[in-house]
Amino acid sequence: MTWNLRALTALCVALSLCALLAVPGNFPGLGGDARFTLAVFVLATCAWIGTSIDDTYIALGAALALTVTGVISNDTLFGTLGDDTVWLLICAFVLAAAVARTGLAGRAAVFLVSGARTVRQLVHLTTAALVVTAFAVPATSGRAALALPVFLALAKVLADRKRLVVMLALLFPTVILLSAVATLIGAGAHLITVSVLFEATGQHIGFTEWLLLGLPLAVVSSHLAAELVLLTMTRREDRRGPVHITAQQIQEHSEQAVTGSWTQAEKRCALLLATVVLLWCSEPLHHLPPAIVALIGAVVAASPALGTVRLKDALKTVPWSLLLFMAATMAMGVALADSGAAKWLVSGLPTNEPPMVFLAIVIVVSTAAHLVLQSRSARSSVLVPLVVAASVGVGVNPVAAALASTAAAGFCHTLPASAKPVTLFAQIPGTPTYTPRDLLRLSAFLAPLTAALVLLFAVAVWPLLGVSLTR
Repeated sequence: MTWNLRALTALCVALSLCALLAVPGNFPGLGGDARFTLAVFVLATCAWIGTSIDDTYIALGAALALTVTGVISNDTLFGTLGDDTVWLLICAFVLAAAVARTGLAGRAAVFLVSGARTVRQLVHLTTAALVVTAFAVPATSGRAALALPVFLALAKVLADRKRLVVMLALLFPTVILLSAVATLIGAGAHLITVSVLFEATGQHIGFTEWLLLGLPLAVVSSHLAAELVLLTMTRREDRRGPVHITAQQIQEHSEQAVTGSWTQAEKRCALLLATVVLLWCSEPLHHLPPAIVALIGAVVAASPALGTVRLKDALKTVPWSLLLFMAATMAMGVALADSGAAKWLVSGLPTNEPPMVFLAIVIVVSTAAHLVLQSRSARSSVLVPLVVAASVGVGVNPVAAALASTAAAGFCHTLPASAKPVTLFAQIPGTPTYTPRDLLRLSAFLAPLTAALVLLFAVAVWPLLGVSLTR
């Protein structure tokens, strides 16, 4: 299917559904605001799927249409930009800029990787290092950009073992994507999920609660995925050979210092980052919202006396397009809930299905959604409002359903264009990397594994941590 045919198909589907919604006799029980909201929602979704128009532009246009027609108020639209989750992400990027400027992340990664003596140790130590970066750098694309220099240094050290280099090239984006669920700031989709849950149910998931639920899943799924990457991308003889990587070898191929004594800037940055993470994790004790903690950390990180980055330079790293996208889709989610459109959409679903069956369907759909919607945030914007509304009708805890959908959507490895980290590591000039065929081979095993793991956590682990499967 060519791109033009795909766009034409999406347009025809959108116009057909909108025409059906426009006929008053169709869909009894659906009010005027709900009809218009669904029409806008359908048009936006089809535009995300079938056109090359920027996702943020589509979301802003949809939110504007809903505001101009009175479905949502001006305060609702502009208030989303002041949401504390948006501020949390802005400040987290300022902190990440400070970390990147000092080279602290590279030094920490080298400290772990240089301890490997076998290929399997190298894989799992690299995995552990990548999981930890979820606390320092928000969004998967930011973590991929931070990790790329480390990978390039490792690739040059292991240049005589091509299969290991290709395996590592696939390992980095795989772990970055699956470990994002560890923290609330791991992906913009998480903040959208939290906002939708709060608007629809009044239930708020804080940084600590998300960490408690997401970190175990991130650790288990990342290390299982690392083992899969190792087994599918290397042969037995590749795994038998010893590995001995020293910090000095990596330093030869790195632009930033990864050996020697820590600088004062690195020490201050490490102390600041540790303090911020500690305050995030201890929110129930001091009751400071994560956004306020992040703002304090950002102010210190950019301060003339104690900081390591200038504020104007740090703000340049903030993905403003993502923030506008989040704000617009939050407004769309409010419109779906308040107009009754989401409730009507799921009203015809059978209510006698066992909770586990409903959850399994949600996880399968969320796992496969990246084949249609490439933006992780767009997937959450479309799926989570419907999942939350449907879960209420079938007696499933909306928090468990929303978290399961968001976690399952973290799998997006099938195609090079499925996620930005996958695209980034697939296109490295002068360095051997994976092919689309390698991705398909890995996905054939990884997709069912991650889906089953999310279902296992939702059914057996999260209830032990306070999130029951049923209401």
